[in-house]
Amino acid sequence: MGTQIAAPLGVEARPEPRGSRTGTALGVAEELAKAPHEPFLPVENRLVAWSLILGLVLLGGLVWVGSTFFPG
Repeated sequence: MGTQIAAPLGVEARPEPRGSRTGTALGVAEELAKAPHEPFLPVENRLVAWSLILGLVLLGGLVWVGSTFFPG
């Protein structure tokens, strides 16, 4: 008999099928290998670029504020 899977309250637990790879690293790797390549959309490229630029600007501002108002 296979191992038992925990079930939410009110739902009967079913035995896991033998040979099942659910939740294993090998199963995840196989699923990722089967997934088609999906390049970024142009809007996604702009969002990533804006996020990186904003992050760098805010980090620079934080460094400037820290060195200006809290020297030492």
